[in-house]
Amino acid sequence: MQDPTLPAVHHATGIFRPPYFWVTVGTCALVFLAAFESLAVTTIMPLVSRELNGGNLYALAFAGPLATGVIGMVGAGNWSDRRGPALPLYASVALFVAGLLVAGTSVSMPMLVSGRLVQGFGGGALTVALYVLVARFYPGTLHPRIFAAFSAAWVVPSLVGPVAAGVVAQVFSWHWVFLGVVGLVIPALAMIVPVLRGLDPPEPAGGAEGSLPPWAPARLGWAALAALAVLGLNLSAGLSIPAFPPAKALLAVAAVVLALAAVRPLVPAGTLRARRGLPSVILSRGLASAAFFGAEVYLPYLLIDQFGFPPTLAGVTLTGGALAWAGAAAVQGRMGPRLEHRRAVRVGSLMVLAAILLALATAGLHWPAAVAIAGWVLAGGGMGLLYPRLSVMTLALSSKDNEGFNSSAMSIADSLGGALSLAATGIVFAAFTTAVQSFAGVFAFTAALGLAAVLVAPRVTGRQGPAG
Repeated sequence: MQDPTLPAVHHATGIFRPPYFWVTVGTCALVFLAAFESLAVTTIMPLVSRELNGGNLYALAFAGPLATGVIGMVGAGNWSDRRGPALPLYASVALFVAGLLVAGTSVSMPMLVSGRLVQGFGGGALTVALYVLVARFYPGTLHPRIFAAFSAAWVVPSLVGPVAAGVVAQVFSWHWVFLGVVGLVIPALAMIVPVLRGLDPPEPAGGAEGSLPPWAPARLGWAALAALAVLGLNLSAGLSIPAFPPAKALLAVAAVVLALAAVRPLVPAGTLRARRGLPSVILSRGLASAAFFGAEVYLPYLLIDQFGFPPTLAGVTLTGGALAWAGAAAVQGRMGPRLEHRRAVRVGSLMVLAAILLALATAGLHWPAAVAIAGWVLAGGGMGLLYPRLSVMTLALSSKDNEGFNSSAMSIADSLGGALSLAATGIVFAAFTTAVQSFAGVFAFTAALGLAAVLVAPRVTGRQGPAG
């Protein structure tokens, strides 16, 4: 049921019609800018590292924001459950902008990494606050469409972000890749402010402060521990102890175990055991993220190293997957309840697994490169089907008291799944003696993650519960 404090609108109203138009544009703009910044930094970081003489902090500039983002997600989730999404959204944008300003004015690599850490904290919190805003402002019938728009806002930067960042860095300076975004974030937030002012915070039962969801400092501690584990796993990939060769593997296993132990209090009970319902929804999100992104970063590498593709042409592979993701997300949004949630998740998971298996066959059996390229279009389509539906299910299975917690859990599954997978694939790739074996090992590992996602997918709803 729609919140009675919000405008009464016929369910057929679209997300780009009043009273949703400016909120849709503003939220999608914030998602777009966060995604653009993430992808743009990938393009300019070699230049930044060379200019600031910061090669030893290169990896931390990428892993750090992922780690601090987990802490931001937990904090924003707890705050949103207590006070609504308005204040967390203002704070997350302020932190994101502060991080951009520090990074954009950096004169040393430690200063830049510091800015990236703050930026990651704000970006993680921003995602959760936006999800809670969607839950409070949009009726459930529009959730598939707004999350499809979010998917497109994440995908489009993969088409224009790297090129735009390269042009800005070449014509002006890499500093403006950070500073230029600041001038766009503020107008995007301004579009949402009128609605945020009209959203009432959760009301405690009987008017008692103690009836509100409590502050949860312990969760922040667990989030910090999970972040440290992610950083440790990334750092272990570059570790070398000649006197004790197994040290790298042991440290990597310890980091994974620590991350999984730390994440348990941050997700619904039963998530790591794939309990039916919301726990499996969250786990499916993490497994899909781990399988897809763990494989994606090695696909251009495979085409360049084994098939002699120029970097630009190899990058087109990812463009095809990105377009398929946006297209499938739009299709599922228009289908609405005609496409059952569970079916969308199952089909999407199978498509991702099939694509990774095609990449594995291309690497290990020397199949034509076109097989892997076509397969990645299939993978993008699968993610476009399942990602928005998992978001919809998370909100549908949440109440006002736990929308923030559940939204942060989903974002944490996204972030940790991808971060742990990327670190683990780096270790797998380095473990073999030939390039063919290394690529095959990476795709075999991510295929195992994809298979796990397929097996968990039927559990996102109860045995007798509705599938849509």
